[in-house]
Amino acid sequence: MDNTQNHGASADALVVFGVTGDLAHKKIFPALYAMAKRGALNVPVLGVAVSPWSLAQLRQHARDAIEKSGESDDGPAMEHFLSLLGYVGGDYNDPGTFKALKIALGDARRPAHYLAIPPALFATVVIGLGAADLAEQARVIVEKPFGRDLASAQELNRILRSVFAEDAIFRIDHFLGKEAIMNILYFRFANTFLEPIWNRNYVANVQITLSEAFGVQGRGAFYESVGCLRDVVQNHLFQIVALLAMEPPAHQGFGAVHAEKHKIFQAMRPLDPDDLVRGQYVGYRQEPGVTEGSDVETFCALRLFIDSWRWQGVPWYLRSGKCLAGTVAEILVELKPPPQRLFDDSIPVNGRANYLRFRLSPRTAVALAARVKRAGKTFTGDQRELFLLDEQPDKESPYERLLGDAMAGDGALFAREPCLEATWAVVGPVLDEHHPAVPYQAGSWGPEAADALIATSGGWHNPVVEEPQ
Repeated sequence: MDNTQNHGASADALVVFGVTGDLAHKKIFPALYAMAKRGALNVPVLGVAVSPWSLAQLRQHARDAIEKSGESDDGPAMEHFLSLLGYVGGDYNDPGTFKALKIALGDARRPAHYLAIPPALFATVVIGLGAADLAEQARVIVEKPFGRDLASAQELNRILRSVFAEDAIFRIDHFLGKEAIMNILYFRFANTFLEPIWNRNYVANVQITLSEAFGVQGRGAFYESVGCLRDVVQNHLFQIVALLAMEPPAHQGFGAVHAEKHKIFQAMRPLDPDDLVRGQYVGYRQEPGVTEGSDVETFCALRLFIDSWRWQGVPWYLRSGKCLAGTVAEILVELKPPPQRLFDDSIPVNGRANYLRFRLSPRTAVALAARVKRAGKTFTGDQRELFLLDEQPDKESPYERLLGDAMAGDGALFAREPCLEATWAVVGPVLDEHHPAVPYQAGSWGPEAADALIATSGGWHNPVVEEPQ
C-alpha cells in the first residue's frame, strides 16, 4: 500500500455499493441530486449491488427516491444527475464483479468507494477492491457502526488499513455533518466570554438529550444487533461531549481538532454498571424481528466523568432513546449558583441556576439564562433567556455535506481511528456487564431509574417539544 499518494485531489468517480438499499434510497440519492443542483457533482456515479437490475431500473429507482424526498424541483438537474448513473450487478464474493466495476470506471483513477452495505460485508468488499487494483489512488467511505466493541473496531480498522491509507478512509457519522453540531465548535472558540467560565469552577453539570418520539419502525432485527448504547451513545453523544469539552485546537485544521477530541476520549472515565440506566419501551418485544424476552435497550441514560484539569468532578449526563416524549436534541450547560446569597432568590430553591442551552434540532438555537430583577422595592427576580435562533433553511443536508467533503478529500467531519477505539474503551466495561433493561411507557421521558441517576444535580432538563414545522 502506497501511503504517499495524494489524497487532496478530488475524486473522479463515485461508486456506491448497496445502491439498491434503504440508505441509498432515503439519503444518498437525495444528497447527490442536491449536489447536482448546486453544480457540485459532475463525475460518474456507479451503483453496485447483487440485484440483476438494468440501468433503466436504477435510474427510475433514483428518480423515485428524489421525488419522495420532496426536493425534485429542478428538471435539468434531475436529468443531469440521472445521466451520471451507471450500474454493475454482481455478488461481492465474485472477483468478476470487481473486474466489471473496473471496466465500468474506464479512465477514472481516483474513485471514492462508498460502502452503504451491512458491516458484515465491509471486509469482503474492501479485500475485493484491493485484489482488483481499485484502491491505489482511491478513497473508501464507511458507514457506522464501526465495530461492536473495541476488538471488532480494531479488526475493522486493520482490514481497512491493509488496503487503504488512513487519510483515504472516511468514516461517516452523519451527526457530525449537521450544521448545529459544527456550530458548537464555532460558538465555543469564536466567543471570548465563554472561556473564563468553561471549566469545573463554574460549570455544575452538563446534560445532553437526544430523543426520538418514534420506535424502531420495522427495524427490530437491526436494533437487536446494536441497542441504544452502540447505536447512539458511543458515537453521536460522545462526539457532542468532545466538542463541548475539548481544549482549544492549536491551529485551524481538522488534524488539530481530532487531536483535542482524542484527548477528551482518553480522559473519559470508563463506565461502571451503576453509571448506566438501560430502558426498553413497552411494546418493543412485539416489534417484528425482536427476540422473545429481549433485553436490548431502546433507552440509555448515563453519568460520565472526564478526568482532566478543566473538567475534574463535573458530571456529564447523557440520555437517548426511542418512543420518548418528543423528537428533539438539546444540550444544557448548567452553571453553579452565586457563592453568596445576597438576594433572597439568588440561589434557586426550585429551578436552575444560570445556564447555556444549545438546541440542535428540530430548530437550532442558542440561549443564555440570566436572572433579572422584578419591578418594585424587593430584590427578587426571574430567570429569563437571551435567545438566539440560528435556523438556516437553505443549509446543506448532512449527507450532502459529508459526501462532498469525502469526494474532495476533506476529512474534518469524519471519525478517526484513534478516537473510535478510545470511545469503545469507555463503554467497553458495560457492553456485557450491566443491569437489566427496565420498561418505560411510550411518550414518557424514559424509566424512573434515570431520574435517580441525576437526582443530586437537580434532575433532568426536559426540552420543550415543538410541533413539526
